[in-house]
Amino acid sequence: MTRRPASSTRIAPRRFGGLVAGLVAGAALAIAAPIAASAQDSAADDGAEEDGAEEMTKGEKRLARMLEGRVAGEPVNCIRVIPNQRMVTIDKTAYVYGRGRTIYVQRTANPDDINNNDILVSRRFMASELCRQDVMTTADRILGFFTGAVFFEDFIPYTRVDDAGDEATEDDSAA
Repeated sequence: MTRRPASSTRIAPRRFGGLVAGLVAGAALAIAAPIAASAQDSAADDGAEEDGAEEMTKGEKRLARMLEGRVAGEPVNCIRVIPNQRMVTIDKTAYVYGRGRTIYVQRTANPDDINNNDILVSRRFMASELCRQDVMTTADRILGFFTGAVFFEDFIPYTRVDDAGDEATEDDSAA
């Protein structure tokens, strides 16, 4: 029987120790990186507040175009939905339900998590209504895997405003 030199048995524990040290260092970096990024974001936000005017995001601009000529109404807890009702997802901004005279804007608790590449999965308590208490999740549009949870706020109705000239014409025809 051939005996191995004593030095070969010492190498393995050193490799294992180096592996553990590397994993610990990697975990420390994984924890520290989001904190450093958050600190940079807050410093950038402070700089933006000093400038006074914040630039609208692409999603906010799109929502503003959709809401042109509409007036916000009183927030509601639930909206009536039908299976073929239109829903528009605006990245990092809101979900918009409905079409025609009144549309409903749903700004979630975390609008930055809204992604146009995800689909909204609903587990509704009542099939004909969508409410702020309903459990909503998101799934990848292509692969279908779970991507997050959505926490709704109140639905804000926006109703198209009639022009004053239209109202005067209607009053004249009624007289």
